[in-house]
Amino acid sequence: MQDLSVTLIQSYLHWETPVANLAMFEEKIWKIGETTDIIVLPEMFSTGFSMNASAQAEMINQNTFKWMKQMASQTKSLIIGSFIAKENGSYFNRLVWMEPSGDYKTYDKRHLFRMGEENTIYSPGKKKLIASWKGWNICPLICYDLRFPVWSRNGWNSVENRMSYDLLIYVANWPEARVSAWDTLLKARAIENLSYSIGVNRIGKDGKNIPYIGHSVAIDPKGQIIYMADDSESIKTVMLSAHELETYRAKFPAYLDADNFII
Repeated sequence: MQDLSVTLIQSYLHWETPVANLAMFEEKIWKIGETTDIIVLPEMFSTGFSMNASAQAEMINQNTFKWMKQMASQTKSLIIGSFIAKENGSYFNRLVWMEPSGDYKTYDKRHLFRMGEENTIYSPGKKKLIASWKGWNICPLICYDLRFPVWSRNGWNSVENRMSYDLLIYVANWPEARVSAWDTLLKARAIENLSYSIGVNRIGKDGKNIPYIGHSVAIDPKGQIIYMADDSESIKTVMLSAHELETYRAKFPAYLDADNFII
């Protein structure tokens, strides 16, 4: 493992207007102005948190997917974000892990936000994604998943003789009304899993007049904040230290006393 650079893009989203959002994020990506290993976009970055899936959903190889493929190829960065996907007649809040080569992986949001009736529109994911990039094992999750520590729990990879993942990434549309939970739980997930934790949220009001306050953040395994955005648009690249992660895990191997269970 070497140090890993991750760029957090916190932005307003144009409600249910993919063309405008893709153009906006393309402009923001080119404003990064430096080489970065990973670019993280918010949840449903092309539409906002819409329940209008029948009108907004795309098949896996359509516009948003192709745009991610193009951006990853041009920037030579891994790009992560979720959009509304349709497959076999069902709708999913689908995160895409897009590599510069065009290779990709997907994760469908497991915990659907019933207070917003997401569970009545979308189908839940059944499998967690842990994938490797630049020597780091990474677990990307989506918004409401943050409230469920069992699903995001780190484990032990006996084949690689290391913890299952080194970095948690949450993409989100997390409302201002519950931002204290966002701030607290992202710290908790980092501490309990001996992992870096990153959350990328949106700002502004959506089409339902719900306000979002941002607070996109990068947190180290001790729960210390490396960077936190305010309530404005921001593009920030943070550096995650492999040496500090490995040193802390060796000094404080709490995972050795973890309870054994399988979901």
